[in-house]
Amino acid sequence: MEVVWTRQWAIFFRLLMIIPFFCSRSFAENLDRNNLGQDRYDEPNHGVQLHVRDHRVVMDNGIVQLTLAKPEGSVTRIKYKGVDNLLTNRYRENSRGYWDCVWQNNGQWVFLGTSFEVIYHNKSQVEVSFKRTWDPSSDDSGPPLSVDKRFIMLKGSSGFYAYAIYERLEGWNGTSLWQTRLAFKLREDLFHYMAISDTRQRMMPTADDRRRGEVLAYREAVLLKNPANPDLKGEVDDKYQYACDSKDNKVHGWISQKSGIGFWLITPSDEFRISGPLKQELTSHVGPVSLSTFTSSHYVGKSREEIFQDGEAWKKMLKEVESWPYSFPHSRDFPKFHERGTVTGRLLVLDRYINQEPTPASLAYVGLSVPGEAGSWQDEKKGYQFWTQADEDGHFFIKAVRPGTYNLFAWVPGVIGDYKYDAIITIKPGHEIKLRQLVFEPPRDGPTLWEIGVPDRTAAEFFIPDTDPKFVNKILIKQDKFRQYGLWNRYEEIYPDQDIVYTVGESDYRKDWFFAHVNRHGTDGKFRRTTWQIVFDLPIVEMTSNYKFRLVLAGANFAELQVRLNDPNGREALLSTHLIGRENVIARHGSHGRLWSFTANMPGYLFLKGRNTIYLTQTRTSNSFQGVLYDYIRLEGPPQ
Repeated sequence: MEVVWTRQWAIFFRLLMIIPFFCSRSFAENLDRNNLGQDRYDEPNHGVQLHVRDHRVVMDNGIVQLTLAKPEGSVTRIKYKGVDNLLTNRYRENSRGYWDCVWQNNGQWVFLGTSFEVIYHNKSQVEVSFKRTWDPSSDDSGPPLSVDKRFIMLKGSSGFYAYAIYERLEGWNGTSLWQTRLAFKLREDLFHYMAISDTRQRMMPTADDRRRGEVLAYREAVLLKNPANPDLKGEVDDKYQYACDSKDNKVHGWISQKSGIGFWLITPSDEFRISGPLKQELTSHVGPVSLSTFTSSHYVGKSREEIFQDGEAWKKMLKEVESWPYSFPHSRDFPKFHERGTVTGRLLVLDRYINQEPTPASLAYVGLSVPGEAGSWQDEKKGYQFWTQADEDGHFFIKAVRPGTYNLFAWVPGVIGDYKYDAIITIKPGHEIKLRQLVFEPPRDGPTLWEIGVPDRTAAEFFIPDTDPKFVNKILIKQDKFRQYGLWNRYEEIYPDQDIVYTVGESDYRKDWFFAHVNRHGTDGKFRRTTWQIVFDLPIVEMTSNYKFRLVLAGANFAELQVRLNDPNGREALLSTHLIGRENVIARHGSHGRLWSFTANMPGYLFLKGRNTIYLTQTRTSNSFQGVLYDYIRLEGPPQ
């Protein structure tokens, strides 16, 4: 059979049990990220040993000992620095360190190998494989995917590496793949301090604390009633409060006060991740649990791009950043550095209503993804993506790109729209492609009459209220306020009698534009639609010309926004988004999900000389979490 779809999720995420320390200073002060894996107690004369038994495989380099179930390939034991096992014994062995997926109708499936193979073994390195091969003629009830799970241990390293190759062959049954990840469940008696970033780190509640707590609007959010640590009483715990953009999701994990051990999960490359650098994923959360998520519908919704049709083939490889790509994996599906290519260039922006000459696309995000329309990368779920951030002069360098065919995409903070370089880019091993200066002309029909917000693909610049003191998470008081629980209920507390009326030239979007357009509670237990108003003056109206209204949303969840001009009850909306979004971005405390862009022509004869009002109505009213997040709104005058 021909292999058409193969994906090597070389997550060479790396697991490290390192740095015997704990103190109350910041994560950044304590953890030198450049030295992750360089253990001060290395035993350089101890080679890597491999012990294969009937039902166990043990990898041991004298620093860390890793035990894997055979042939399933589950991580059952991690021994380090005198601690017999860093993983919990609360769960059966196949539920401590495992690869799983959510497929078809939200069914969870743990990938268990059926065969074992030693790929490579000498004193410096061991690589082993646990393979689950799907056979269409068998009665296998799992997803029609073959999965090859690989584990690597190196001499002198206080950790191990893991990657997987997911594969479909031509002719196999159709399926969906809504989520797939690698999960580790750690010992609750050891790990209490969690670190997601330099600023998001704290002592965490326990799973028992959550069981004694009060479940709030959904099961992930729990109010801590009687935690073992009394300092946590009255706080809300919710795993989505610790989600992270892919571009920032490089290292996270846990620290043990008792043993002085850190358990860190490191992701060296985002190339296997879906939907671009702003895609949010879960990281670590109460359990204690650490996750490496390869693909999910979180914050972007379920897309047809994640559905494999009958007969469709696919393959993908899931993966310390400075040394990427690694030279040691023994897989033909993983190209080494010399087998990859690079793309360099410079991006400029030309908006003739602002500047007559192109200006640098300062700090633009530039990436390669599967060919498609401008912005299609955010819905792309099956291929690889390679992103970088340009410097202040718009120069960019995309390195270590797998051979293949791509389009080059970009967006610029502060500039509306998505850029696409029209030519197809073909990456060949060892080649560098030097592009000429590229010019992005953002969407524009006429001069800006007024604007609300900043086109930065998030709603974070708008008014984000303090949370109800009954539902606080203390770590979020001074940062990422949008991640606090229950902010959707604060809207009608702040605006009890009337929805938002925003007056151009008087109002300030940072204070007067609520970050999420949500529903109200009705007296009958149902929800009521909300209508926001934008009030503005036009001293002169060109009656025979068209005006352009641009609406950019930073996220949506089962919402429909309708736009009317000067008549809130007009029969026909000038713009309707129709039903959009399955991102659950409001309930999951996001400042952004998928970006949605809309435009409407507004005939001049509909405007009034003097005061005008645009009405924005969110019409879907089944629950609290239906609504939209705004990114940017602009009204343009007729072309000049």
